[in-house]
Amino acid sequence: MDNIDLFINLLVIVLLVPAIIYVYKLDKNLTLMRQNQKALLKLIEALNDATYKAENSIPKLKSVTESSSNDLKEVVDNAKELKDDLMFINERADNLADRLEDAIKTGRQMKDNPKIGDYEHTEKQETKAPLANDDMSRSEAEMELLKALRAIK
Repeated sequence: MDNIDLFINLLVIVLLVPAIIYVYKLDKNLTLMRQNQKALLKLIEALNDATYKAENSIPKLKSVTESSSNDLKEVVDNAKELKDDLMFINERADNLADRLEDAIKTGRQMKDNPKIGDYEHTEKQETKAPLANDDMSRSEAEMELLKALRAIK
């Protein structure tokens, strides 16, 4: 029976060596997990703080957004009114430019062909002969104004 006791003791020793090695590795892993658990707890606390701050910022963000939205709506409404005004002014300028152009053409035709119109008109032109240079410069100025107005389009 001595042999059986010796055999059993050897078998227990052989089995205890891998068990001790396994327990040592397990202890290292548990220690590492405990260290990581502390870091994980810090990370969770930081995440909770960030979530709390974000939740508190949402109402402020909503109020700022609404305020900006109202301001932007006012700006857009004003811009629409200005656009309408500018379109109206542009139409009036176009009409005025067309009328000026017609008046200039008529004036040039009357100047080039004195037979157009009646006798009184011819007399008026003759009495205004000294102002012919003014009429010429005025028609040039009107033409430049007409070109400028058309360029604005």
